[in-house]
Order: sequence, then C-alpha cells, then structure tokens
Amino acid sequence: MLYHLLFPLRDVYSVFNVFQYITFRTIYATITALLLGLIFGPYLIRRLSLLRIGQRVRKDGPPNHRSKEGTPTMGGLLIIIAVVVPTLLWANLKNPYVWLMIMIVLSFGAIGFVDDYMKLTREKGLSPSHKLLTQTVFATAVALFLMFSDFDTDVAVPFFKEVRIDMGWFYLPFAVFIIVGTSNAVNLTDGLDGLAIGPVTVTSATYMLFAYLAGHSKLAAYLQIPYVPGSGELAIFAGAMVGASLGFLWYNAYPAQIFMGDIGSLALGGAIGTLAIITKQEFLLAIVGGIFVVETLSVIFQVGSYKLRGKRVFRMAPLHHHFELKGWSEPKITVRFWIISLILSLVAISTLKLR
Repeated sequence: MLYHLLFPLRDVYSVFNVFQYITFRTIYATITALLLGLIFGPYLIRRLSLLRIGQRVRKDGPPNHRSKEGTPTMGGLLIIIAVVVPTLLWANLKNPYVWLMIMIVLSFGAIGFVDDYMKLTREKGLSPSHKLLTQTVFATAVALFLMFSDFDTDVAVPFFKEVRIDMGWFYLPFAVFIIVGTSNAVNLTDGLDGLAIGPVTVTSATYMLFAYLAGHSKLAAYLQIPYVPGSGELAIFAGAMVGASLGFLWYNAYPAQIFMGDIGSLALGGAIGTLAIITKQEFLLAIVGGIFVVETLSVIFQVGSYKLRGKRVFRMAPLHHHFELKGWSEPKITVRFWIISLILSLVAISTLKLR
C-alpha cells in the first residue's frame, strides 16, 4: 500500500525512489512486523486472559508442564496480523505471489483457529483426518494456481548445478506434500516455550535471502539457481515473518506469557512450505528446516515402532519431550535446538556455491 502510494511520487520527491528497492522495503517490513508484535502483544495477552482462552495441558505429557495450564494461547493471531499488515504496506500488491502467500497464511491460520477453538470448547480439536483434508484442499489450490500460471515444474537438486528434474503433473502432489508436511511439522515442534518460533525465524530469514536471489536474474544466473520472475517480492513477506516471529518470541520466551497455538504453527508452516516451492528451493527445506524434519520423524518412528514391535524408540515423542524426560531443562533444549537450526541454515546457504 505504501509502495503504491509513495513510489509514484518519485518524480516529484526523489527520496521516494528508495521504494523501488526490495531490500529497503524488506527491512522496513521486518521492523514494522516486529513493532506490531511488541506493541500489541501485551494487549492480546490481557484479552486472551480475560476471555479465559488458556492452554490445556495433556494428561499424558511431561509432569513439569502442569504449570503451563491456563497460559493464554491462540497467540498465532498476533503473528498473522504482524505478517499480513506489513506485507500489505510494503509489498507490490500487483504481484500474484504476494497474494498467494497471504492466502496460505490466512487459510491455514483459519484451520488452526477452528482446531484451537474446538479444543477450548469441546476439549477435543479437529480430527487428524479433517485437519489433513482441509490443509490438502488449500495446498492443492495453491499448487494448481502455480501450475496454471506457467510455473516451472522443474526441481533443482542441491549440490548438482546441472541436475533438474521435470516432474510435470507429479509436481502437484509434491508441492502439496511440502506445504502440508511443513505445516504439520512446525505444529509438532511447538511444544516448549520458544522452541518452534526460533527455527521459524531462522528458516524465514533464510528463505528471505533465497527469495531475493531467485527474483534477481543476474544473481540467480551467477549462482546457477532457478530464476523465478517476481519471487523477489516475497523477500518482503519473509522479512515480515522474521519480524513477527521475533516480536512473538519476546513474549513466548521461557517462561512463556503466551502460546501460538495451532492458529500460528499451521499458518507459519504452510507459509514456509509455500516459500520453498515458489523460490524453487524445495529440497533445501529439508536442511534449513532440519529441526522440523527430525521432530516429525521422531513421532513417525515412535508410533511405527510401538505398533510393530510394542516398544518405544524414545521416552516420549516429539523429540524435545524425550530430552525433557532425560532431565534437560526446557531453556537448554530450546536454545540448543535454535543453535542447530542456525547451523543448518548456514549449511543450506553454503550450497548456493557448492554446485
């Protein structure tokens, strides 16, 4: 909105010429999102507390989580607002990818809202099948929009600059799997104070860089990565995600004053998966989001092992609960997962030159 209002004035006031630069608008989208989170966080916490929208702790969860009972949840609403508003303010709204990202955040956030609301009113959220079905519907809509927009269905393979796999119509289920899988992976990771939002911040920052590079023809050619015209504008969206995540972390850090709930985790995961698809860095998501992958695999292995052998692989799944029951303190687990996430991000960025 600001871009469309102020950039046309560049011929009269040259200072507004800075709005042509994606880097400038990304920086201020990030700052705007951070300020929104910091300013409106206390208000939302108070409102949620007054409305008695508090966390309900699973009886089969770690015993030390009993103290979290009643902590305001559904804080993902703050994240969504802090992502969407700066994007509308600073991005070029004629770019279809921008609206696609906003749509995926709002739709997956709506699924999470319904799930959170049902947990509060009926003590049981959406069934896994219903949740998966609705996620798949929205993800399919995104994938179909891209494919009918002449989006390249080639997939780049990290470390091999010449290897491109044209998936054709198989790209549809592939894209849906990435979006839905990432959404649920972030949801599974959201189990400790500040645990999920840290890797989300790192992953968003990484894809902010990927979006800028993919949308810059000369840099994409130099780095020998897929060039996606218009994708550079998504650096602004990713920057808003970074700012919103940091603003939320201010209140979600141990001991958390608010939890994001499914409304936040599903929306953030869906957005990250969509960013990976549009920037054509799908396989790198397995590296950048390695924490999400490992957390998800820990659940799969735990359930599979128990059903097949009657034995558990971990003391409790997802993996962060395993370390809790081993005696690790909650802040230690969180910070160590953050460190690993940062290292994985650097590894993923390094692949841009290792080709």
